[in-house]
Amino acid sequence: MKVLLLSAYDADSHKRWRRGLVAAIPDWQWTVLSLPPRYFSWRVRGNSLSWGRGEALATLRQPWDLIVTTSMTDLASLRGFVPELCRVPTAVYFHENQFDYPCTEDAVPSVEPQLLNIYTALCGDLLLFNSEYNRSTLLEGAELLLHKLPDQVPRGICQEIADKSRVLPVPLEPAAFLGAGEEKAAVKKIVGEKDARVTFVWNHRWEHDKGPDILLAALRRFGRQQIPFTLHVVGQQFRRQPAEFAHIRKLLDKQGALGAWGYRESLAEYRQLLAQSHGVISTARHDFQGLSVLEAVAAGCQPLVPDSLAYPEWFGRGGWRYSDDVESCAAHLCNAMVRCARRVESGEPLTVPDISNMSWEVMAGDYRQLLTDCAGRGGNLA
Repeated sequence: MKVLLLSAYDADSHKRWRRGLVAAIPDWQWTVLSLPPRYFSWRVRGNSLSWGRGEALATLRQPWDLIVTTSMTDLASLRGFVPELCRVPTAVYFHENQFDYPCTEDAVPSVEPQLLNIYTALCGDLLLFNSEYNRSTLLEGAELLLHKLPDQVPRGICQEIADKSRVLPVPLEPAAFLGAGEEKAAVKKIVGEKDARVTFVWNHRWEHDKGPDILLAALRRFGRQQIPFTLHVVGQQFRRQPAEFAHIRKLLDKQGALGAWGYRESLAEYRQLLAQSHGVISTARHDFQGLSVLEAVAAGCQPLVPDSLAYPEWFGRGGWRYSDDVESCAAHLCNAMVRCARRVESGEPLTVPDISNMSWEVMAGDYRQLLTDCAGRGGNLA
């Protein structure tokens, strides 16, 4: 099978997914086109122009058995620029959608990215979502948007999208799981030498939607408990980052709780940090899958996460739940941290969900089957 894989905004999670997919189905002939993850507004609107009238045009015009693309691709426009693509069965992978993203106060309101999600979904023959939360928020958001449009809106658009959609998470590499392979042997040894002092990790993008204000408020509350602890604050950083991170670092320094700080260039070092930690914290206001939390859970961390977003799908309901009110969120997280710390202090084992079914080894067959069906049946997938 000759497959063209398009990643129009090749962020870290997108890159990781496409590399895992290619490695999981090595007998197919893969050709990958990607664009760097910067200048978001231009990239999501201009990728079809960059590819359809750029150096990639000759590649796009080749005969393909299947196209696999991320939802950031403006598939409708790309097919207009390169009509040869209209005849190729296409699977679209939704890492995220533009209907459930908390905007900053200075953001310029625009429905165009949301309409692009709808157009690309209508053009795809198979739509894959990394969580049911992602799928349902897109369908709900699209329904609301379409009802707001003034006229000439065809019926049945959301049903058409729903009928050809499936949920298939981004799997984790085998090496991410505690005890898997030679790489994990060294990590297991470190786990056996965990300090009695409770250790948490917060491992997300350093942006406002990941809730650094909630983390800061929770740490202030937790500090009043006089419990010795360590917190690793790692994850992808950018030139501009929320001011809360400077306050978090200062607070952790003052409490003697500062662990690793900033992005870990070494994957081995990052995985060791996860294996050394007792709990992984999410303060996200939006997570379509929560891959960084799943990584930490695979390494043996107890999840301290909102009882919302995609997390009930992976861990069931019963974690801490937060509202939009910062102080309420912080109180629930603080309580969860205290419970985790008390168990560590008493030597009780922590409850860690089993997510071994979310590995590439387990899920590669599902990917192969769905993509094979897409290539063989085109749009007849309902």
